[in-house]
Amino acid sequence: MKENKEFVKEVTDIEEDFAKWYTDIVLKADLADYTDTKGCIAIKPYGYAIWENIQKYLDEKIKEVGVKNVYFPVLIPESLLQKEKDHVEGFAPEVAWVTQGGQEELEEKLCIRPTSETIFSNLYAKWLKSWRDLPLKYNQWCNVLRWEKETRPFLRSREFLWQEGHTLHETEKEAKEFTIKILNIYQDLIENLLAIPVLKGEKTEKEKFAGADNTFTVETLMHDGRALQSGTSHYFGQNFTKAFDIKFQNREGKEEYPYQTSWGVTTRLIGAVIMAHGDNRGLKLPPKVAPIQVVIVPIAMHKEGVEDKAKEIYEVLNKNFRTELDLRDNYSTGYKFNDWELRGVPVRIELGPRDIENGVCVVVRRDTLEKTTVKLDELQEKVEELLDDIQKNMYNECVKRAEERTTVAKNMDEFEKNINENQGYVKAMWCGKEECENKIKEITGAHSRCIPFEQEKISDHCICCGEKAEKMVVWGRQY
Repeated sequence: MKENKEFVKEVTDIEEDFAKWYTDIVLKADLADYTDTKGCIAIKPYGYAIWENIQKYLDEKIKEVGVKNVYFPVLIPESLLQKEKDHVEGFAPEVAWVTQGGQEELEEKLCIRPTSETIFSNLYAKWLKSWRDLPLKYNQWCNVLRWEKETRPFLRSREFLWQEGHTLHETEKEAKEFTIKILNIYQDLIENLLAIPVLKGEKTEKEKFAGADNTFTVETLMHDGRALQSGTSHYFGQNFTKAFDIKFQNREGKEEYPYQTSWGVTTRLIGAVIMAHGDNRGLKLPPKVAPIQVVIVPIAMHKEGVEDKAKEIYEVLNKNFRTELDLRDNYSTGYKFNDWELRGVPVRIELGPRDIENGVCVVVRRDTLEKTTVKLDELQEKVEELLDDIQKNMYNECVKRAEERTTVAKNMDEFEKNINENQGYVKAMWCGKEECENKIKEITGAHSRCIPFEQEKISDHCICCGEKAEKMVVWGRQY
């Protein structure tokens, strides 16, 4: 048997250089690679399989609330982008333009889709006639391009994958309710599939989406205590419907503007999974989203009966779990163990000649690295229990970290001390003025994450200016 004695190379220590650790994981766990197109990555099969599992879960959930999938062009005429003033101002620095087609200069510049509110609105104006047509609930799974200055794989690349939903509703109440309904679906996706708890609330005026009346967010906290905006749902009111002259005949026969929403999550969620769960051995994937839930690694494969027994177990387990059988003969067993740990596979089954004689195997869980000897005739039941326990344990570990890294500040000295000594979420009162929000960011490097739905009364005064404050805001340094 040909052996490669080289084990998986070490990744940078997670506590010493978190940014370098993250890049090491992306590359060495075979999730993605850099390309010659600056700021853009190629997502490799293992990374894309994680996205497919996210996509499948979310696609089912949004279809349950009446959303239908469509596809719109990647190129949007400049004239459409100009129709909603706040929107175009918000996106102008990130827009990439097409000015030439073949050998000819275009009469009108085309922007490469940074988001699709404008082109959806333009066509909704053609399609919508009567209240009977409402609601319109459309979503597209696609790519977008934003000319980011600083990029990092999955977290902030120029081209990325996402879903963007765009809906029209007959009443303000219905539209607002749907905005929150989608936010709750995102919470379910992130907590139940990705095993990461979310902080849910409304963005401040400064941080809301360009052109929206309200932006609602689900925030997550990473291993290093930085926050990651993981999904947003926007209520537009009639801002776009008036700008694009989208009207319908209401139940009284009069013309009226509908109410609009949009919402999205992106491949940034893959980055969230890496940074929320990973360790110095590599990825730790929650079982529900893991492309491979169980890997079987035969030991002393050259010995009679080992490979056959491993194949037999694989055939049984693969009916109920996403299972891989590692029959590579050009790597040592130790290398394989390290390799699958690096890739974050939740459960590893080790099977050697002596194990087969005794009717057992060794089962190793990736989250705690605990090893258990399991009878082969009880393996399927044990794997099911284990995957469920790993999913819960990974979620609980993130909850514990968020609790440990959430502090309260009543003045700026406390705020600075808290975020420097225990980087994470800081709860503090805010007067609502943008100048105070800007000053807090300038002094501490922390952005407002959201105004949580669940409010607490920490004091009566703004942490920055000392004036009366009604709202408690959660602040944090961000990705």
